[in-house]
Amino acid sequence: MAVKLALDTSAVPNQPAGAGRYVVELARRLPSRGLDTTLVSRLGDEERWREYSPQAHVLARVPNARAARLLYEATRLGTSDVARAADVWHGPHYTMPRRGSTPSVVTIHDMTFFTNPEWHERAKVAFFRRAISYAAVHARAIVSVSQYTARLIDELLEGHAPVVVAPLGVDLERFKLDAAGDEDNLRRHGLHTEVDYFLFVGTFEPRKGIDVLLDAFTTVAEEHPNVELWLAGQHGWGVAEVEGRLATHRAAARIRRLGFVPDDALAPLLRGSRAAVYPSRGEGFGLPVLEALACGVPVVTSRDTVMEEVAGPAAILTTAGSVPDLSRAMLELLEQSPEERALAARRGRERAEVFTWARCVDQHLVAYHLARGE
Repeated sequence: MAVKLALDTSAVPNQPAGAGRYVVELARRLPSRGLDTTLVSRLGDEERWREYSPQAHVLARVPNARAARLLYEATRLGTSDVARAADVWHGPHYTMPRRGSTPSVVTIHDMTFFTNPEWHERAKVAFFRRAISYAAVHARAIVSVSQYTARLIDELLEGHAPVVVAPLGVDLERFKLDAAGDEDNLRRHGLHTEVDYFLFVGTFEPRKGIDVLLDAFTTVAEEHPNVELWLAGQHGWGVAEVEGRLATHRAAARIRRLGFVPDDALAPLLRGSRAAVYPSRGEGFGLPVLEALACGVPVVTSRDTVMEEVAGPAAILTTAGSVPDLSRAMLELLEQSPEERALAARRGRERAEVFTWARCVDQHLVAYHLARGE
């Protein structure tokens, strides 16, 4: 008999990125791996999840407002009909119900609420520190999306459940080297890539290092008057400083803000760039790095972070927070020969091919079996 899995999708925003993309990929793939999968969504969000995963059952149970959603999860969701019917409950975003007896798995993406609370809103730090500490000892198994975070779980959470490392994957069919049709695709979205541009993809929030990127681009823009910087992603919290820097930047006319980029435009946008620059100070995984590597695009990202674990030798690593280091790397990329770019593309693609969603799902099956005591 198939294992009955309840997967909580209620924290995934309408425009998923990062951790939200991870949940979407699980929802798409788990039913085909022999699991009787039920997706627990927010009220009114059923159709979206039915489109993502036609093979899964979708039950809308969770309120939309964040505070009401978290309270409902803590007090009622674990004793609901869907939880009682499940063999395993999976909370893919740090949290799990506090009531109920269904064996649970929880995903802990990163430990920055403990190590770097200044990167988050105060209320979220207080909530997630408590939620993670609770889940770590009450879940039957923990999923970590990187070895980096798994080590921090060991260091910072005493008496935690067994940890299964499940690195995220990349859609190698969509994020590929072949650029055929890219120009037409981008033109449909009002994007034209006739210029050289560096591309940043990610939510606008303090830890992403956008402040460092803007300062580094000042130097790059002075030496290369035709190069642009394109910023793709949604607003998070704490963007006032970035907004101020953008408004007064000496090369503001050459900095383009794209907002959220639809799935069908992201890979073409990456392939058209001179390089993807991801100077984040810390992440759970750093999916934009992997997607850029899969497209054969040179990547600049931060050493001594999880991004170094993901990129391996295929990226140019700089010191997080160092403007001179980042600007130097960007300038070096502009001097690359076609042969050097081709070699970097091959290395990046080879590295990305290590990370598949199939392998990620395999590791989740291990966690689900652990939760059931198998």
